[in-house]
Amino acid sequence: MHLQRLLAWCALAPLLAGAETLLAPPAVLLAAGDIADCGPGATATANLLDTHPGLVLAVGDLAYPRGSGDDFRKCFAPTWGRFLSRMKAVPGNHEYMTAGAQPYFSALGGVAGPLRKGYYSLDYHGWHLIALNSHIPMSANSPQAAWLKADVAQTTARCRLAFVHLPRFSSGEGGDNDSTDALWKTLAAGGVSIVIAGHDHLYERFALLNSDGSPDEREGMRGFTVGTGGATLDMQPLWTRRHSEKLITGRWGVLKLELGNDSYRWAFLDTNGQVSDSGQSKCRTR
Repeated sequence: MHLQRLLAWCALAPLLAGAETLLAPPAVLLAAGDIADCGPGATATANLLDTHPGLVLAVGDLAYPRGSGDDFRKCFAPTWGRFLSRMKAVPGNHEYMTAGAQPYFSALGGVAGPLRKGYYSLDYHGWHLIALNSHIPMSANSPQAAWLKADVAQTTARCRLAFVHLPRFSSGEGGDNDSTDALWKTLAAGGVSIVIAGHDHLYERFALLNSDGSPDEREGMRGFTVGTGGATLDMQPLWTRRHSEKLITGRWGVLKLELGNDSYRWAFLDTNGQVSDSGQSKCRTR
């Protein structure tokens, strides 16, 4: 009898191992910017992050109003500060309201990348993640643009994602940001599939767009604006930019991305417990 049980277990073991592999949860990113102004919003989004494992991307304007040491201690540290061990970040314009964004780099340390440049890259579960700084020189002949061109040329990852504070295109109060055009074009040429931004305090998802901002279902990048991390929210815009596919105002929340080997799923999770936008797509081919 014992021998029969042993043989049965040996037969089942490979099947159980395979089932475990199939059921393994996907790698997850959780992203938002425009976070902590010592109001209720950052507390609400931090509580949301408590219930979702994954790498947190803090997409600029982490501490209001000036990104000072006090702002980080009083507003950011008690909320999103508890996720530093699973966070990567880029700076926003409010960080640079204090000279050189020094409190930002001091408070975040390695979370903000090496050498206090604010731009860097990392690999995460087979994806290549690119952090960019939209508040230092980023023209085509800038050191950051040269670094970015080399970085996308060197990676062998099929799926590539960039995060930066200023969106290239936006229906929000800040509108389009032409200053980021050289970076956007380099990302497009470098096979990037997703670009996440903040700055405008709303959620917006764009169609797949090419380097010129025209729709391109085969080789376009999908842009998300997620300035919903906790700061005062923007009102409904008077107009919606061309090629905007989803616009949500008046809700704090985070973008959740489930990362596959050659694809991804997205969902906007708001602090009311609702999934206000969702979908899936393949990564670009190279």
